[in-house]
Amino acid sequence: MLYFNVAMLSKPGGRKCNEDACGHWSFNNRLCCVLADGAGGHGGGDTASRLAVTSLLTGFSKAQDMTEFELLALVRAVNDAVIEARVPGSVQQDMHSTIVCLVIDAVQESAVWAHCGDSRVYWFRQDRMIERSHDHSIVQSLVDAGLLQESKTRSHPQRSQLYSALGKQTHELEVSASEPSREVSSGDKFLLCSDGVWEYLTDDLLEQTLQDSETPKTWLNEIERRINEAARGLSSHDNFTALTVWIGTTPLSQ
Repeated sequence: MLYFNVAMLSKPGGRKCNEDACGHWSFNNRLCCVLADGAGGHGGGDTASRLAVTSLLTGFSKAQDMTEFELLALVRAVNDAVIEARVPGSVQQDMHSTIVCLVIDAVQESAVWAHCGDSRVYWFRQDRMIERSHDHSIVQSLVDAGLLQESKTRSHPQRSQLYSALGKQTHELEVSASEPSREVSSGDKFLLCSDGVWEYLTDDLLEQTLQDSETPKTWLNEIERRINEAARGLSSHDNFTALTVWIGTTPLSQ
């Protein structure tokens, strides 16, 4: 039997409004975690991200099972909810949001995830990254085409431009999921985060900080410290949100 040890961090960064949101819900040995990064201006982006988190967790709570296909369908239903919640002539008329969600089954010892946009899920084993999600972004498309080096993505002027996010019409929406239920084991760790995190912390740095941390909370504290240090002196920097799940055979003291 596996246990879930969860910690969350969400900060406005250098901005007045935090348009990120995250949450988790567990029942009957299954855990669902979700993180969203809203866009559309004050009152729009934060509404979209909160709606995305609430809608997905509500949908998960009603599900009997959650394969990658069912998770994809659930994200698409959340997209419909975001579109339906728009209010013409208001700050919510063009709201969008990224989303990334992770479902872990402690009995089956399996995980599945889905995402839309450039909020990411990372999977670590023995404190080494073994997999992460693939952004739906312009710069990722340039990397895939061999036109841009991965190391250049964080400073590219188009790094925030997405080709898919919640709020697009159904026929335009692209949602990606992991391969069928991935086998997880004690010691595995997952990180869900918005681009305000990975913009400042490379994959190598995430590994390094993870290796130096004893608990989920101390890891997130170090992530926050590193982001604030890297962004010091900037006139503004993005909201940043992270949710981590550490899997073990016993509960951890936070």
